[in-house]
Amino acid sequence: MATDSKHARTAFADGPRLLADIGATHARFALQTAPGAYRSVRVLRCDDFDGIVPLLRFYLSEHEDLRLNHAALALANPVDGDYVRMTNRPWAFSTDAVRRELGLTTLLIVNDFTALAMAIPGLKGEDLMQVGPGKPAPHAVLGVLGPGTGLGVSGGIPTVDGFVTLGSEGGHVNFAPSDEREFAILQTAWREWTHVSNERLISGPGMEIIHRALAERNGIDAPPRDSAGIIAAALEGKDPLCLEVLECFCGMLGGAAANLAVTLGAFGGIFIGGGIVPRLGEWFKTSPFRTRFEAKGRFSSYIADIPTYVISTPHVAFDGVANILSEHLRGRSGDNTLMDRIRQLQPELTPAEQRVASLVLEQPRLVLNEPIAGIARLADVSQPTVIRFCRSLGFLGLADFKLKFASSLTGSIPVRHSQVRHSDSTHDLSAKVIDNTVSAILKFRDQLDVRAIDRAIELVSRARRIEFYAMGNARVVALDGQHKFFRFRIPTALYGDSHLFSLAADLLGPGDVVVAISNSGRLPELLAAVDKARAAGADVIAISSSQSPLAKRASVVLAVDHPEDNTSFLSMISRVLQLLLIDIMAVGVSVDVHHARPSSLSSPTQALISHLDS
Repeated sequence: MATDSKHARTAFADGPRLLADIGATHARFALQTAPGAYRSVRVLRCDDFDGIVPLLRFYLSEHEDLRLNHAALALANPVDGDYVRMTNRPWAFSTDAVRRELGLTTLLIVNDFTALAMAIPGLKGEDLMQVGPGKPAPHAVLGVLGPGTGLGVSGGIPTVDGFVTLGSEGGHVNFAPSDEREFAILQTAWREWTHVSNERLISGPGMEIIHRALAERNGIDAPPRDSAGIIAAALEGKDPLCLEVLECFCGMLGGAAANLAVTLGAFGGIFIGGGIVPRLGEWFKTSPFRTRFEAKGRFSSYIADIPTYVISTPHVAFDGVANILSEHLRGRSGDNTLMDRIRQLQPELTPAEQRVASLVLEQPRLVLNEPIAGIARLADVSQPTVIRFCRSLGFLGLADFKLKFASSLTGSIPVRHSQVRHSDSTHDLSAKVIDNTVSAILKFRDQLDVRAIDRAIELVSRARRIEFYAMGNARVVALDGQHKFFRFRIPTALYGDSHLFSLAADLLGPGDVVVAISNSGRLPELLAAVDKARAAGADVIAISSSQSPLAKRASVVLAVDHPEDNTSFLSMISRVLQLLLIDIMAVGVSVDVHHARPSSLSSPTQALISHLDS
């Protein structure tokens, strides 16, 4: 599952992605370093932690040297909105609060069987154990279920772009007994619950209930066993009661799988995951599962051709949750398109492979349409060099590379920085200025320190007074901030003179906030005023380079590290990024006002923000 250090370093432009499959009993973690490549796989017991954040922090403590931007967690739970309350664990959390706590740009929470269904189209023959006859129909619906601590259920519906997965909670449908023995088991379960779902019995805890019910029915004084003990006693010790428990359990699972197959019309097959069935190994092939699956009365012939499989490959949910995360990021700079990967990897390639990389970066559409001979000719390399280039990126060959490359372009060439030249036409210079700004904004977005922004919003939301200190080009940004925050009915002032900085700072006190804006962050008069403000008890928000003297004096730093030589050139892109930070704080203050004082929404003096849907 691990990958070598070269691919770990270069596969994704913004670093590895955190993936997790969190069940009621165990949590499985990995760092995705390339499509299909996982390292640092760990399995942790959920009982050892009292919440989702301590669990994540424990795993991440082993990787403090990494800057993680994107994460996706598959959860054995329904997922609907930001707030998640787990069914089989006393954990509850806000997805966005966890994202901010961990400093992530992206955090997705998805149902674990939705993730499993998303992985199935990519499984190979060696990843599956077929049980019984049947052949999957092409481009057909498939069904997924799996007993573990609960019973997960999902499905996949084919579309022209792949599969759409179902976020199902089908494990909670009513359990329906098929004979007198299963009715006796249901009666035992009724003593504890008025509603008995499939999950209550077709699961690890359900296997324990079946064991207790059959011991009572057979008049056997058997000690209680957990599911692992029942499986071991049946398959290794040949214990008659435990063998009967497994046979009954597999029959029930066959009935549930058949119901799912006819409900979905799953002619693409039924796939069984979860933590229990893979442990049964080859014995499962001879269990009552398939016989019960086909015992559908008038619809037995309908269902007989539907194949059933056990997913035998470990950690398959990683593939699914990785696919969902990649789909979510597609089209953003955080998607780490192949253009990003090639650009980052290029210095490590051989000189000949670098020529292929340059051709791909400069003429991507041409490369997609050319055969290998044409690519080799245009790059002035041999055809084997083209293949070596593709393999350096982790692909099997040119066809595999083109398939992924085409999808990564998503209809347009990714925006990148291009220097404006004196010979450029008005059309070209317009496009370059816009592209350069967009490229900088996208990079800026993925490097934002969200915890610093949270702190800045908190300070300005509760400020008694806000003063903006800025000189030169930065005064435009300060003026924009003064206009915005004054409309929130916060006393706001702007000072753009070095002498006035010092006078104004002398009048500040606790509860006041200074927003100091400077590209260089080195103006002596500005630094002296900031020192006075801090000494008086005021807080200072610096919008400047993260390594500047101003940043080191501030309460909070909102870093703008775009490389612009403002000693020789007029700053342009840095100003846009600074204005964006003002906008982000303004929207944050508006949201804070809306949440804290709902009655103020009706006030005609309350500033409205166009980013909000109010």
